[in-house]
Amino acid sequence: MEYLYGIVIFVGLYVILATSFNLIIGYGGLVSIAHPVFFALGAYASAILSRDVHVPVPLAMLAGFCVALVASIALALPSLRVSGDYLMIASIGFQLGLLELIKNVRFTGGPGGFSNIPPFLIRELGRESYVLLVLAVMAAVIALVWWIARSDYGRAMSAMRDDELAFASVGRDAMWMKIAIFALGSGLAGLAGALYAHYFRFITPDQFEILQSSAILTMVVVGGMRTTWGPVVGALLLEALPQAISFLHLPPSVLGPIQGLLFTGLVLLFMFFRPQGLVPARDIWRAPARDEGTPQ
Repeated sequence: MEYLYGIVIFVGLYVILATSFNLIIGYGGLVSIAHPVFFALGAYASAILSRDVHVPVPLAMLAGFCVALVASIALALPSLRVSGDYLMIASIGFQLGLLELIKNVRFTGGPGGFSNIPPFLIRELGRESYVLLVLAVMAAVIALVWWIARSDYGRAMSAMRDDELAFASVGRDAMWMKIAIFALGSGLAGLAGALYAHYFRFITPDQFEILQSSAILTMVVVGGMRTTWGPVVGALLLEALPQAISFLHLPPSVLGPIQGLLFTGLVLLFMFFRPQGLVPARDIWRAPARDEGTPQ
């Protein structure tokens, strides 16, 4: 059962990552490669605070969310002032640079990883309680993004994504809206990282490499951008594929590149042949007929 619980938790965490990334790239129209590094920031911040500073685990998890959120604002502010496309370039440099920093400082454990992370709930209530916690957070994140996308703020977000010049011409500040979207999505990735750290209790920089960016992007594109259930379907599908490939018993030096090629190939295939994804987006702002359901 422990193996099954691990898979359920892994899938739940990737649903959180894919849903939060869909908020950034799908609803917000912001292209970033750095989502895994915010995942890493949440994991390391929560792990270090709980193990070395003895902060209670729930507060450490909240701090992981806040650290990722603040770091994303620090990345977005200079990037979005220059150009939206510059965010993608800056995010690549930010991810590579921060991972190198994690590998070369002592308090993170360096390339050998950070171990003996305090568990949460498992000792007192069993692993089932942690599964329920991850599933509850996953459901809350899905509901939050669904609510944002269908609110008045979501209407403004959609207008900003589709035509930024027209959006700015009516007196709205597109830059601060972009920063808010980017910060919230990145903070949720940090929360997923904190949940990851306190279940598996060991993290290394290699777990957050740029390969994870292609995996999360594939989940969103294959599942369907700007949809509630697309990232969920994409995460379920693409977490099953690595499990199937692992049964081939290939060496890690071969398995990693194969997974990277698989994720990248799926993105290219779906962009050409089914760009709307498995769950196509609908225009949520289209007004229904007044007498819907009655003959016209």
